[in-house]
Amino acid sequence: MGGSMGFLGKGVPPTQMMNIVMGSLYKQFTKKAINNFDDFHVAVLDIFNNFNSALPGRHFDFPTPDEIKACFTRWKETEDEEEKKKVFTELIAKKVKPSKLDDVTMMTGIASPPAAMAAKRAGENVPQLKFIKLIPDVIFVPTVTIMAIVSAKLSRRMYLK
Repeated sequence: MGGSMGFLGKGVPPTQMMNIVMGSLYKQFTKKAINNFDDFHVAVLDIFNNFNSALPGRHFDFPTPDEIKACFTRWKETEDEEEKKKVFTELIAKKVKPSKLDDVTMMTGIASPPAAMAAKRAGENVPQLKFIKLIPDVIFVPTVTIMAIVSAKLSRRMYLK
């Protein structure tokens, strides 16, 4: 039984999943009429805009016009449909990289909920902070956690500039 359960947990291999995603993106890309560079440019930017609007936060940078121009010339020169798809998927695969969490954000997200609970318990005994008892834990802890993560990201961004 353990062998069959281990087999079920594997999921779709990453290369097969990438091929499925790239295939659907190329179908969306080719639905548009592409007659010149401007049409090609709008179609590529539309795909990146769909990525960025579907997922919260900024995840993917738009390719530069020079990169799109180079891809368009390669795409226009090829006659074979499979080769055109390969040129398009190379551009997308080169520019679309999933964002990764840095260690500071991860550690802040892990450490702040217990710290928030400890701070709330300690604050309940201070006469000036008695009102903290009125705030439920289910509101206080996530709020403090989000504020800690945001402040960690902002301070890191300011420090790296």
